[in-house]
This record gives sequence, C-alpha cells and structure tokens, in this order.
Amino acid sequence: MGFVRLVVFGFIALSVIYLSISLYSRSVRKERLENEFDEANPDGGPAGARDAFIVEGMHAYDNSIRPKLIGLVYVIPVVAVSVITYVINAH
Repeated sequence: MGFVRLVVFGFIALSVIYLSISLYSRSVRKERLENEFDEANPDGGPAGARDAFIVEGMHAYDNSIRPKLIGLVYVIPVVAVSVITYVINAH
C-alpha cells in the first residue's frame, strides 16, 4: 500500500513540477521573442507583425527539443528511486 501511495503522490508532485517548469519556460521564451521583435523594430513595425512573430516563434519553440526535455522531470526521479531501491535491496 505504501508503494501505491508513493506512486500516486509522486506523480502528482512531478506533474506540478512539470507544469511549473513548462509554464515558466514558455513565458521566458515568449518574453525573449517580444524583446527580440522590439529591438529589431523600434517603431513598432506593421500592425499585427509583432503578434505574428511571437506566434511563429512559439510554434518553433513547441517543435523544438526543449519542451521534450522538460518531460525528463518524470523520468529522472523514477530512475533514481529505482536505482536506489535496487542498490539498497541488492546489498
């Protein structure tokens, strides 16, 4: 029963961490795109160009490897707990 509790609460905790990191990473990327556009276009550029630039940049971000690497938040703790459990029980 203790193992089931560990899995359930661990999954909940890892999900909260994953969502926090994912939202933070997306907000940092969006802010970087906004600053990049503002530096390239000090006059503001054409109407709607800023929004289109940000949408295109966020689409490129979604297809990059960074969001997939954030998924390691689930893998690394599971592997660590598995290795620790194996080492403790094997010796």
